[in-house]
Amino acid sequence: MINIDFDREKRTGCPEVIYCEHKSPEQIIQIITSFVEKEKSVMGTRLSPEKKEKIAGKFNEFLYDDVGEYFIVGNSPEISKPGIALIIAAGTSDEKVARECFGVMKFFGVNVEMFGDCGVAGIHRLLAHKEKINDADVIVAIAGMEGALPSVVAGMTGSPVIAVPTSVGYGTHLNGLTPLFTMLTSCSGGIGVVNIDNGFGAAVLATKIISLISKKK
Repeated sequence: MINIDFDREKRTGCPEVIYCEHKSPEQIIQIITSFVEKEKSVMGTRLSPEKKEKIAGKFNEFLYDDVGEYFIVGNSPEISKPGIALIIAAGTSDEKVARECFGVMKFFGVNVEMFGDCGVAGIHRLLAHKEKINDADVIVAIAGMEGALPSVVAGMTGSPVIAVPTSVGYGTHLNGLTPLFTMLTSCSGGIGVVNIDNGFGAAVLATKIISLISKKK
C-alpha cells in the first residue's frame, strides 16, 4: 500500500523524494501520478536506466540525469535558501554519488556548487578552490579509496563538513567500509559522516544546516 507524505516539507523543510531502487515501475508511476494530480513537482533517486525507459514517456517535463540516476517531474524550484553549499568529489568514479547529492540540493532550493577530481592524490586541484571552500557555509566531501578528502577539507575551513564514503576502490577498500572508518576516525574536527554512497542523506543534512543559517540572516 502506498501512503505518500505530502506534508513532509512543512514539518522538516525537505519534501518527500521517491527512493526508486526497490520499487517497481508501476509503483513509481503511481507515486508520481499522485504528485502530478496535486500539481506538485516530484523527484526520485536511484532510478535505473531500465526503469527510466518504462516511466519517462508517461509524463511531461520528465528530466533524468544519466550520471546521478535521478529524475524530476515538473518545474525545478528556484533557489530559495540563503547560504552557499559546496560539493567536492575526490574522483570521477565518485561522480554518481556527487550528482545525486547535487540534484537533491538543487531540488530543495539550495544554492549549491560542485567540483570534481579534487582528491588528495593531486591535492593542488583541491587547493585551487581554497577561496570557494572558505566562502561555503556547508561542504559535502565525497571520496572512495582511503577516504582522506574530508579530513583535509575540514582542516581548511571553519564550516561543517559532511563526509560521504563511496564504494569505489580496490580489495581492502571493502566496498566503502575503509573510507567510512577513515572518515569516522578523522583527526580533523567538524565532520559528520553519512552512510556509504548516500548522496541523498548528505544533501538532506546539508539543506537543514543551510536552513538554520537562513533563519539567522
